[in-house]
Amino acid sequence: MESKSDKASATEAQEWLLIGRIVGAHGLNGHVKVFAESDFPERFTQAGDRWLQKPNDEPNGEPIRVRLTSGRYLDGKNQYLVKLEGIDHRDQAEDLRQARLMVPEGDRLSLEPGEFHVSDLIGSTVVMQSTQFILGTVTDVFTTGHDMLEVLLADQDLAEPAAENTAEGTTDAAQVPTSLEEISAEIAHPSTRAKAVKKLKLQARRKQKKKAPKTLLIPFVEEIVPVVDVAAGRIEITPPPGLIDLA
Repeated sequence: MESKSDKASATEAQEWLLIGRIVGAHGLNGHVKVFAESDFPERFTQAGDRWLQKPNDEPNGEPIRVRLTSGRYLDGKNQYLVKLEGIDHRDQAEDLRQARLMVPEGDRLSLEPGEFHVSDLIGSTVVMQSTQFILGTVTDVFTTGHDMLEVLLADQDLAEPAAENTAEGTTDAAQVPTSLEEISAEIAHPSTRAKAVKKLKLQARRKQKKKAPKTLLIPFVEEIVPVVDVAAGRIEITPPPGLIDLA
């Protein structure tokens, strides 16, 4: 998989696929270590043109063409040791730290069955296969030994029950005061003070939950993600017990 990057410039409107990030220099002869953002080893091992965008460049600035002359995989690190033409000294390699390696979006490599480009997955709607409940939207894909879908959960709060038990009974969402005036009025009377305080705490917790969008990481394996319909922008999942409870 490879991630779609920003447009190179307003004039060319060229879009790019991010294939890796330079994370450091290696040795004295200009080699760089590249953290792979692509599942295609040939992006780092086969000689040819790549495009480079340094961290100080404008976000939408046009990347510069570089030639990759050689590369090899570094075991267990999801990194490659790469040599770029014209980068022959360590200080030159250090200057490229955090630079992004890219290729034009049109330069997509062929996919095997069951493989997908990251840019085709982002924005897909994620639904529970058993109930067709909409869980959320894919916002990113991470590689941590295996691929993980980052899902921005929909407005429905799976972690929040429809009603919350208190020491004095059940408090439904509809019973929670929506204004300070209501809360103050109840707190002012000793007979309703305890219940009003509990309502206030419940309201504060619910407001806190709404402040930050919730995300969930879902392992992108066939057992959990059996259906990926790129054309429809739809992904169906069959999560094991407990996975959704982590949201």
